[in-house]
Amino acid sequence: MTSVVAEERGPDDVAEADDDAPEMTLGAVRFDGLSPTDFEEFCFDLLSEIGFVNVDWRKGTSTASSPADRGRDIVAHLDREDVDGHKYRETWFIDCKHYNPDKRGVPPEALQSTITWAQAERPSVVLFIASGYLTNGAKDWIARYEQESKPPFRIRQWEMPQVRRLLMGHLDVAFRHNVVTSSLRRVSELLMAESELSDRLWYGRKPADDEPLPASYTPEIVKGMRAAQHRMEQQYGKEELLSNTESDFDWGLLSGKVSAIRWVLGADWDMLDS
Repeated sequence: MTSVVAEERGPDDVAEADDDAPEMTLGAVRFDGLSPTDFEEFCFDLLSEIGFVNVDWRKGTSTASSPADRGRDIVAHLDREDVDGHKYRETWFIDCKHYNPDKRGVPPEALQSTITWAQAERPSVVLFIASGYLTNGAKDWIARYEQESKPPFRIRQWEMPQVRRLLMGHLDVAFRHNVVTSSLRRVSELLMAESELSDRLWYGRKPADDEPLPASYTPEIVKGMRAAQHRMEQQYGKEELLSNTESDFDWGLLSGKVSAIRWVLGADWDMLDS
């Protein structure tokens, strides 16, 4: 007898209902900077964030490839509950497919080893996560297989739109893995901006050549400070650095930028050490 599952939506329901969801856009999402192994690790973290448990990355080796995964990259479990309160746990086999969407989609032959392994192991669900899209041939192959073989497991596909939808509530995953989005800057960009802003903050707090020095400054400290000031003037331009201290507004604007970008990078609010 078929059990009736409660209406509570899980990660697979979110992906499937993409077209019916409220109009919200994350913008373009691209995985160009990720290797296939990096993409597997991204999928591992995403699955952990959206509710899967016992997420097991079947990499099986320290090399860039995953020869020991036996047809699936990740095995995970998802807790479910029927309307009568009965709880059970589904086993998911996840195969991560990192193909450049500008060149080609995932072909049908790339799916077959996972399906073969699922036939032997019989998970609840086989999930293909693509960094781009499955080809029409791959989708036709899945539909034909389901119709002719009647497998004891469901087959799910998360392509770019579904992955983008799931990321909307978990931008920290994109942030950690340096996934390119139109609404989120790369970590490398944030670190570069924080470094420059910190330099400007430090420079603005140090006495200029014609200003008196604190009594605690030894000749060695003064020498090192002047050398650092000179390097920053060479790098950013002296007039540009002095523009941060022309008024209380300018200084407050710089301080606010430093505080905000450091907060994004994990520091406490109002952390203005230099």
